[in-house]
Amino acid sequence: MFRKILSSRAAVPVMLVLQIAPLIVFPLSTFTIKSQEWWLPVLLTIMVIVAIVQILSRRTQSAAPWHLLSFAQGFNIISRLMMLLPHTTEFVGGVQRFNTDYVIITVVSMLFSALEIWYVDLPEVRNSALISRPGKAGA
Repeated sequence: MFRKILSSRAAVPVMLVLQIAPLIVFPLSTFTIKSQEWWLPVLLTIMVIVAIVQILSRRTQSAAPWHLLSFAQGFNIISRLMMLLPHTTEFVGGVQRFNTDYVIITVVSMLFSALEIWYVDLPEVRNSALISRPGKAGA
């Protein structure tokens, strides 16, 4: 029942667009000119947008956009794991403290990325994305 709801024609575009969320959710300090961390979320987001356009607009039957989505989410998990330990603590007023916000954002984003990888690998989702819209010629 749950898979049927997730693979409905209404749910697939929503879930595909939500692919962008775990890629760009970072603390605002990440997106400064001094930081070198901003370019990876931007690059992964561009990859996901290209894949979503291929799947939803062009209705491609190729597996490449689906693999691109999984790659972007998997790379997001790996990069967040690599950045987690250096950002776990921060200095505030000369005292080192646990960076709760960063750790929570990172863990939630990694879990959401893992959910998205599982989601795009469901055969029902891929089949539902290939079904043409009502009133249009077959894909």
